Amino acid sequence: MSATGATAAAPPNTWVTWLAALPRGMSEIFFQSNVWTGLLILAAFVVADWEMAVLALLGTIASTLAGAALKVGADSIRIGMQGFNGALIGAAVYTAMGGQGWSYVLTIVGGILTAPVAWFLVWLFGRRPLERFGLPSTTAPFCAVAGIIYVSTTSLHVSSSPVHTTDGTGESVLRSLLANVSEVVLVNSVWAGALILLGLFIASWKVGVAAVMGSVIGSLCALALGETDATIAEGLAGYSGVLTAIALSVVFLRSSTASWVYAGVGAAITAVTTLVMTDLTDQPHYTWPYILTTWVLLVVAGFIPVLKRP
Repeated sequence: MSATGATAAAPPNTWVTWLAALPRGMSEIFFQSNVWTGLLILAAFVVADWEMAVLALLGTIASTLAGAALKVGADSIRIGMQGFNGALIGAAVYTAMGGQGWSYVLTIVGGILTAPVAWFLVWLFGRRPLERFGLPSTTAPFCAVAGIIYVSTTSLHVSSSPVHTTDGTGESVLRSLLANVSEVVLVNSVWAGALILLGLFIASWKVGVAAVMGSVIGSLCALALGETDATIAEGLAGYSGVLTAIALSVVFLRSSTASWVYAGVGAAITAVTTLVMTDLTDQPHYTWPYILTTWVLLVVAGFIPVLKRP
């Protein structure tokens, strides 16, 4: 997710490279290529449910292999760029369908499908007039595929999931500061959020601080906009702001005072976008609020000289 394309090269052929690519794929959910960050994210899935962790890992494997089949390049696979959408597919399938047999089948199919969707978006954003803005495909492949899976499998949905059972730690806004982080991977848990945030600080202190900033802004905006205490506490109102803050402060824009201010504005806009999408539909909108906000603000940033691309 840290780049919009991939270099053309032979696929990696060592088992060490493949093994390292899997946790890095999970860490790329938050734009990082770090084995330890990925392992802590995997641990966060385990906190929710071991079957969710298995499905997230299975999705990572499926999308990584699909990327290799499309010959995206060794570097893209090595740093985990082909795995993160598949990991999120596994998490989304679990939250909708639990750990039934069909969940495993659909995670594999969905993980594979994210690869050609990502390839298409990279191709699209590389053409005029969009190429000047350097838009990333980011988690859009996951959202598109997961949305199709969700609406086409309603008969298989479970009525409840342990992933979204409040673990009783903290209240409302205070609890949401960590729950916002965990909800990026569709987990509602303070402990899972703490593990992920630790992983982000291990990868980069700037990324960790940006995640905290996005979480705080997302929760405060949700509170100001009249979201319910339950929605705020579960992180459902602020999780997309976490991604927006990281993306605009240090990933897709060169880190500067201007980029951090811009990222703060972006997190606030994301909160409003989340509220609007929640009011418009009761279907899960996954990370679409972050994606749409970031795409628009990256286009706008192209006309603001003080905001530089990396």
